[in-house]
Amino acid sequence: MAASGRWGRDRLRKEIDGMLFERTAISSKPDELIKKELSTLRDDNVMSPDLVFKSPYFLEFTGLKGMYSEKTLEDCLVAHLEQFILELGNGFCFIARQKRMIIDGEDFKLDLLFYHRRLHRLIAIDMKLGRFKAEYKGQMELYLRWLEQNETEPGEEAPLGMLLCTEGSEEQIELLQLDNAGIKVAQYITELPPREVLQQQIQKSLVAAKARLANYAEDDA
Repeated sequence: MAASGRWGRDRLRKEIDGMLFERTAISSKPDELIKKELSTLRDDNVMSPDLVFKSPYFLEFTGLKGMYSEKTLEDCLVAHLEQFILELGNGFCFIARQKRMIIDGEDFKLDLLFYHRRLHRLIAIDMKLGRFKAEYKGQMELYLRWLEQNETEPGEEAPLGMLLCTEGSEEQIELLQLDNAGIKVAQYITELPPREVLQQQIQKSLVAAKARLANYAEDDA
């Protein structure tokens, strides 16, 4: 990823310290899949969504603490757009805030819309307070199908969605098979705990995710 992104020494050190790989979606996949996708990136320079999306996202630059609203979070991310894009990663380009969609004569608004140059896709981002809820899937699917029909340019891939939540609901996420719907769920943190605690939390989540995948694979066998 460092070679593909042409990172300098300082950027590489920052990403290692920030546990970038451990936070990417690919890190929770089986080892053989990780090797295959990294090899494809290295040899063919082809990047998959699992190498782009991560969890958790560090949003401490917003300065938000305690109680706040979704609108306040959105306002802070737009006010610190450069830092937000850096945290999202290479290739993200900002398109719109509160993207308006009229469906059946009713107004719908997507929090943030980006485009990813390497994935050749629109990326729809909706922010939620609290845990992921199953009904979020239907809402995001509606946005993605509207974007695919009305905003996708020739040659682009189907849009992807990301739901940013303060907490995940891992079993619901897996049962809903959100990956098959082109939807990612990611946790975000506005107040970072001490580095050692954060590392332990991320490693614990990673081990649990791999264990769940292994259990599902055994059940399907």
